[in-house]
Amino acid sequence: MPTRAMSDAEKARLAEGVVDDWCTFQVALSPKARYPREEFDAFLRSARNYVEATRNDRLIQREVAAIISGLREQLELERKRVPGEVLYEADRLEVLFFSGYDPHFG
Repeated sequence: MPTRAMSDAEKARLAEGVVDDWCTFQVALSPKARYPREEFDAFLRSARNYVEATRNDRLIQREVAAIISGLREQLELERKRVPGEVLYEADRLEVLFFSGYDPHFG
């Protein structure tokens, strides 16, 4: 069953969700003992939804691109200990967003 094309307004709403979830994650990174995994996972879900919605678009939201570009490196700089799975998912998201394919083979 073919899916309908999303409107620009719907894509903008998804982009806002990515930015909002990123901000929530950043706030949760404040000096705490535990890594804010739930907040990161929420950001990851919204980013993947945005990627899926804009897969065939020639233009993407600048704010989303700025967040995802260099994501792994940024995460590594924010904390001394970052869960390996978080870094893996950050790499995976970058490839999916900028290269258009999912490097996960499992």
